[in-house]
Amino acid sequence: MDNKAQLRIEGNKGYFYIEEAEKRQAMMTFVFAGEDKIIIDHTEVNPGNNGKGYGKMMVMKAVDFAREKGIKILPLCPFAKSVFDKTPEIRDVL
Repeated sequence: MDNKAQLRIEGNKGYFYIEEAEKRQAMMTFVFAGEDKIIIDHTEVNPGNNGKGYGKMMVMKAVDFAREKGIKILPLCPFAKSVFDKTPEIRDVL
C-alpha cells in the first residue's frame, strides 16, 4: 500500500507508518494512556520526503483510529499538535 498510512500496535504502544517501495518512509509513534486515550509522542519523515504530506496522512490515520475506537488523542509531538492547531475539524478527538 504505497503512500497510505498504516497502523501497528505492539502491547501498550504502536505507530502509524507509510511505506513506499517496500521501505518505511515515515513513522509516528504513540502510547496508550489507559483505556481511552493515546499519546502521540514523535513523528519522523525520512529525508527526501518533505512536502509529500506523509506527516499529515499519519495524523489523519490516528484521527480515524481514535474515532473508530471512541478514544481521545493527546498530541505531545510538536508536529502532530501543529496539525491539530491548523485543522479544526479533527479536534473532536482531543
